[in-house]
Amino acid sequence: MQKIIPHLWFDKEAGEATAFYTTIFPESKVTGTIKITNTPSGGCDIVAFELWNKQFMAISAGPLFKFNPSVSFMVHFDPLLFKASANREKAALEALDAAWDKLSQGGKVLMPIDSYPFSKRYGWLQDKYGLSWQLMLADPAGDQRQPIVPSLLFTGSKCGRAEEALGFYRSVFKNAQPGNVHHYPAGMEPDKEGSMMYGDVKLEDTWFAAMDSAREHGFDFNEAISFMVTCADQAEIDYYWEKLSAVPESEQCGWLKDKYGLSWQITSAEMEAMMQQGSQDMIDRLTQAFLPMKKIDIAKMKAAVGRE
Repeated sequence: MQKIIPHLWFDKEAGEATAFYTTIFPESKVTGTIKITNTPSGGCDIVAFELWNKQFMAISAGPLFKFNPSVSFMVHFDPLLFKASANREKAALEALDAAWDKLSQGGKVLMPIDSYPFSKRYGWLQDKYGLSWQLMLADPAGDQRQPIVPSLLFTGSKCGRAEEALGFYRSVFKNAQPGNVHHYPAGMEPDKEGSMMYGDVKLEDTWFAAMDSAREHGFDFNEAISFMVTCADQAEIDYYWEKLSAVPESEQCGWLKDKYGLSWQITSAEMEAMMQQGSQDMIDRLTQAFLPMKKIDIAKMKAAVGRE
C-alpha cells in the first residue's frame, strides 16, 4: 500500500467526481467503494481510486469543508512518459490540452494556459467540484517527478514558512529526500525577497511541492484535503501522532492538524485492509469503534471485530 495517500472530502459527489477524474488521466481507475453508516454526517461513501498510478481516497460526507487552492495537484506531462508516440512532446501537449479542456468545463481558471518562463505550457484551474489542478509540460531533461504532485500554497499568516515546513516534514518522515528550492528575487513584491517561490521534497513514496504567496488570497488549509499516512503498527501511529499533531481540538477519528494547519490522517494499514475487504457488518463495527477515538487504537479496532 502507498504510504501517503491524498484524501478528498466531497459533499455528495465522491463517486461522480472520481469517475470523472479517472477518464482524464492515463493509468487511472476506481479500485473500490465502501459505505459507512451512523456517522455524524449520516451514511458516507468512501471511494478508493488511482490517477496515473497514484492512489487517492475520496469521501462523500456532507458540506462541512470546501476545496480551495491552498492545496492543488500539479500534473507533470513529461514527454518521457509517452513512450508509444513517435513525437513524445506532441503527445504530451495533446494529453495536457485534453485534460485542461475537461477539467475547465464548469470550473474557474486561476492562471490561463499559456507559455511561462518555467514551462512551455502551463495552466492552473479549479474544476467544477472546486478541486485545484496545475497542468504543466515537464522538461524531460529536468529532474524526474511522479506525474501528480500535491502542491501546498502558504498564504496569509503562514506566508514565508513554506521552506521551514518542507524542512519540518523531512524531519518527521523517516524516508525523505530533499528536492529543489527556488527563492523570490528582489522586485517581485508583494512577495518578499528570499521567501520560497517554489520547492519540493519527497516524503516516503510521494513528492510534495510548496510555495509562499504574499498576495491576498482569502483561503487557507482545511480538512477538505488531507493526507493519509498508513502505519504498520501502533508504535508507528504513536510516532506520527506525536510528531504532527499541533491542534488538540482537531484530533478526531485519526485526523489531526499540524502546526501549519495542514490536515493528516494517521491510520492503520491493517484497519484499512479490514475496511476495504470486510463484510458490511465488519465495516459497521469498525466505524462505530473509531468514531469516538482521537488517535487510532489498533487493539480496540481489532477487538471490535473479534480479532484480538
